[in-house]
Amino acid sequence: MIKLRPSGKRGYADHGWLQSWHSFSFADYYDPDEMGWGPLRVINEDIVAPGQGFPLHGHRDMEIVTVILDGALEHRDNLGNGAIVVPGEVQRMSAGTGVRHSEFNPSPDRPTHLLQIWIAPASNGIAPGYEQRRIGPLAAVSDSGADSDAGWQLLASPDGAEASVRIHQDARLLRAASVDATPLTYALAAGRLAYVQVIAGGVVVNGVTLAAGDGARIADETQLQFVSAAAFDFLLFDLPA
Repeated sequence: MIKLRPSGKRGYADHGWLQSWHSFSFADYYDPDEMGWGPLRVINEDIVAPGQGFPLHGHRDMEIVTVILDGALEHRDNLGNGAIVVPGEVQRMSAGTGVRHSEFNPSPDRPTHLLQIWIAPASNGIAPGYEQRRIGPLAAVSDSGADSDAGWQLLASPDGAEASVRIHQDARLLRAASVDATPLTYALAAGRLAYVQVIAGGVVVNGVTLAAGDGARIADETQLQFVSAAAFDFLLFDLPA
């Protein structure tokens, strides 16, 4: 089963300094049919205006992963962490028993484009924590004959494998890209769920076509094939049911 979530059906908020598209119910956007997928609770695509951002606020019991697509984001929290996150890096904040943080665009003239992801942890009440890792350039598949695992980049995992950030849930977040029609494949274990979020371009997943901004819920599939006639860039979530 693959259920398309069209980009135009997402929730949208324009706060002037922030434009935000919500794949699932968030803040003032509520749809009882779009409350998440397995432990995946939030995918927000945000564009933050230069010099603007989210003032100090709190979270509890959530794994928050941020992927910067363009620009930069300056992080501060009450745990003493302070850093600037840029493309090629992944930020993970475990809210746990409680954390307060702020996130700002430090540029005076360049917007910041990002994806913020919330994943419910396997158990509540853990110690809060922060992690930021350099993942490196995304290795795009080309017509060299590469297939299967080529082109996949692990961003987050329960064990921090392959220099990914460590999340407190049996979930994996991967990013993939291709510059042409070379297919990518992914084996999904029986009983697992998946979710695809397209960043750019378009991709066909087991016969279902997704464009930029589209998402798709996936269940009862064990072999996923991703093909396209042009370049694509997307996230894949491998999730427990």
